[in-house]
Amino acid sequence: MFDPAAITGLPTLGSAVDVLAGQAAVEGGYGAKLDWARTRAADFRREFSATGTPDSVVTCDLVTLPYPTRFGLFRAGRAIAPFLSITNRMLVIRWRETHGRQRILLFEPSDVERGENTPYFAALKARIPNFVEKLAVRRHGTVENHLSRLGIRPEDVDYLMFDHLHTQDLRRWVGTGTRDAYFPNAKVIVQRDELAGMANLHPLQRPWYQVDAFDDVPAEAFLAADGGLLLGPGVAVIATPGHVFGNQTLVLNTSTGIWASSENAVAAECLTPEHSRIPGLARWSRAWRQEVVLNANTLETTADQYNSIILEKSIVDRSQADPRFPQFFPSSELSAAWTNPGTGPTFTHKTLTHSG
Repeated sequence: MFDPAAITGLPTLGSAVDVLAGQAAVEGGYGAKLDWARTRAADFRREFSATGTPDSVVTCDLVTLPYPTRFGLFRAGRAIAPFLSITNRMLVIRWRETHGRQRILLFEPSDVERGENTPYFAALKARIPNFVEKLAVRRHGTVENHLSRLGIRPEDVDYLMFDHLHTQDLRRWVGTGTRDAYFPNAKVIVQRDELAGMANLHPLQRPWYQVDAFDDVPAEAFLAADGGLLLGPGVAVIATPGHVFGNQTLVLNTSTGIWASSENAVAAECLTPEHSRIPGLARWSRAWRQEVVLNANTLETTADQYNSIILEKSIVDRSQADPRFPQFFPSSELSAAWTNPGTGPTFTHKTLTHSG
């Protein structure tokens, strides 16, 4: 997979978010780390809001697909439907550096066609009749078509970023030793911890990574992040470990305030389950005194993921459409489907847009 020496030597970018550094060294257990997250979130909000805003943010729908209810709603959902629906979306973020150069970041530019080769989803597809798949899976648009519509050439794209690399096959985007890159100038922003973990996967992780797809991806395609980084005005990435060890979250400062986007939860209401009308969520939250509902297809470090969602929840502003719900934009958002009774969301963002 990856040479550990190459991972150590990968270049990084941006300026470090010092206020969010040091959580791993906090003493006193996970409860102390949770307190740390709440306190540092307020400091980060203050500093981040002063950095400005990007030029624009545009949402592009890619695909709606089935996902096990027991993963998306963890132990909280009481629906009898074995699957819920999630919609994967790409965000296109543009900003200018201090010297005037424009930068373009694609967040979650999933190669949907190749994502089907992920071991878990490949096994699931093999068990589902074709007519059921046609009912359950809806493709909305490709990365290439969305960028063409926006007038963005492949060579204009500077950065690709995912909250984590589950299901991803990057070979089409960044090339291999024998294949040219579709995005010839783009680098993939990834936490160094995730690349290190992918070099020696645990059996619990294997169903979700296409690890062989990275064998021929050149190390120079990556830019490593060691925690939080400010990428541009109102654009940052922060470390949110738990869902995977090297999980990361995109944070944006926009005309409606601060947003965060990751796959730590599948719906904004999972961060305020007391306001959810999904069967079971509010009751479960009260009974177990838990503030959030995790997206738990992997349980690498559950307490870390819980603390990361609290950090996200504490950083963002409340929705202007309904202040009961935070401006947390799931990179795979729970979507209503008649085939999945009892899993329809109370509230959805559907888009995250900004124009400077």
